[in-house]
Amino acid sequence: MVTVKHLSIYSSLSLAVLLILGCMRESQAGVVEDFNHVERCKDSLYMGTPPRGYLLSNSLKKLCQRYEDKPRFVTLYDPHKHIPVYSAYTFKKSDGEKRVDFPWMFEPQLASEKGSSNMEPFPQSSSHMHMNFEDSQAVLEDYADVVQYERGHLNPDEHQADPLDKASTYTLTNVVPQIREFNIGPWAEHEDLIRKRLNNYCRGKAYVVTGVTTSGNMIRRDNLDRVAIPEYMWSAYCCTDYDQNAPYFLRYKFPAFGAYGLNDRVNNHLVEVPVKNLEKFLRGRMDVDKNFQIFYNDCVPDS
Repeated sequence: MVTVKHLSIYSSLSLAVLLILGCMRESQAGVVEDFNHVERCKDSLYMGTPPRGYLLSNSLKKLCQRYEDKPRFVTLYDPHKHIPVYSAYTFKKSDGEKRVDFPWMFEPQLASEKGSSNMEPFPQSSSHMHMNFEDSQAVLEDYADVVQYERGHLNPDEHQADPLDKASTYTLTNVVPQIREFNIGPWAEHEDLIRKRLNNYCRGKAYVVTGVTTSGNMIRRDNLDRVAIPEYMWSAYCCTDYDQNAPYFLRYKFPAFGAYGLNDRVNNHLVEVPVKNLEKFLRGRMDVDKNFQIFYNDCVPDS
């Protein structure tokens, strides 16, 4: 016979189980099965839809990039190459100021299912890092002695306005090794060009996806392949609510446009192209199928 006392015990146990399950779900919210299934994560994607057509092996991880308990942007991450495949974010109108005083962070949830879903600053001493972290992602030591490369953001802080959104871009899961001349030259110029274009002519929300292609070259440390070096960098934006009176030489670059550039010292200028042309260029250089598409319905809003 089940008494009121038993029911009370069952209720307490049920509540405890629910709390435990809730904590488990929360702790794993960073690495997700689908960006759509996590609260607010899909807000970083046009129509809540990630780029399609990637031949997703089980190794690629979908990260809901959380900072101080709030989703900031999303990243498709390769834990074997130790770089992001792409990061997707909503552009925020900004003055382009860069903040370089934020600490570099890592993703605890990549190393352990019990890890926090929030990115965290690297500890002062690398001896505090468990080996699982180095297995699952890049660490600061990987970039320490490679003077020809810089940490190039996919979601750059100057495309964000809120200080916490800016801070969240300083995770190593959002950066790739860029040749210094490319990083401070053509790539930086393109980021600023897009910032000014979207600041001035995008009336609604702008979605950006920035990614890489690789050819097998790696940064090595202690005789181990550690971090893949991108061959090309690419980026595309989608803004369906834009200034119809913009000059024609800019108006035809809405609602969506893209660009790509060679991550090298020479011949590294950014080539701006329609998104369809960018997709065609990338199909031959990435593990994607013929249906590869960066933005849902090519960034054409449903009528």
